[in-house]
Amino acid sequence: QVQLVESGGGSVQTGGSPRLSCAASRATESTYCMAWFRQVPGNEREGVAAICGGGVTYYTDSVKGRFTISQDNTKTTLYLQMNSLKPEDTAIYRCAAQGHSSLAFWQDTRRYLFWGQGTQVTVSS
Repeated sequence: QVQLVESGGGSVQTGGSPRLSCAASRATESTYCMAWFRQVPGNEREGVAAICGGGVTYYTDSVKGRFTISQDNTKTTLYLQMNSLKPEDTAIYRCAAQGHSSLAFWQDTRRYLFWGQGTQVTVSS
């Protein structure tokens, strides 16, 4: 079992640059992915970014060039650096960790076994 706890959310102005953190109770396999998802009312859960084996990263088009996903050296903390925030970035952000081998795409929720409870990010204009 892996416990995930997000932090760093809150209310920010348009153009702000907060950093979200996700603390894991233990590291997962080095070949597995960790990811950030977000969800707003009326929309499906959306994969925001993922970092997988070898440090390969993936981003959804709407955040590419603005957000950066990274991990610390122990692989127990996941980060999401968010720059140039827009009101449409407002959502509950959840981190996720892969717990088993999977052939699913990085943005497929079925790839991930462990989930944090989420942190609210609200961007006001």
